[in-house]
Amino acid sequence: MKELKTIKIDNVEYVRKDDYTPATKVDGMDYVIIRTYTAGCFAGYLKEKNGKEVTLLQSRRLWYWSGASSLSQLAMEGVKNPSDCKFPVEMDKQELTEAIEIINCTEEARLSIKSVKIWKE
Repeated sequence: MKELKTIKIDNVEYVRKDDYTPATKVDGMDYVIIRTYTAGCFAGYLKEKNGKEVTLLQSRRLWYWSGASSLSQLAMEGVKNPSDCKFPVEMDKQELTEAIEIINCTEEARLSIKSVKIWKE
């Protein structure tokens, strides 16, 4: 995947405008939200799907979100209250079993999800 040039200001990471191409696809992979049967919800680039098993790249668990009433709204509009969301660290690669829903995200939603500060305890 292309490495984007970024700058951090007040702990918020921004992508340089001349390095940014708005697209929910990277290297042909869609940015999606996956809902699993028992493991919860995740967002990332869908690398592979084999039945109910999926592989995500650059994935984050969506443990708690604020400002979207459903995963469908989250996939279309992103979060409206990013400081109230609880999305842990991004994983380079994650394999999930029992995927029961795959929802394509808009670019607005992808940027919103990626902008949420890493939640830690």
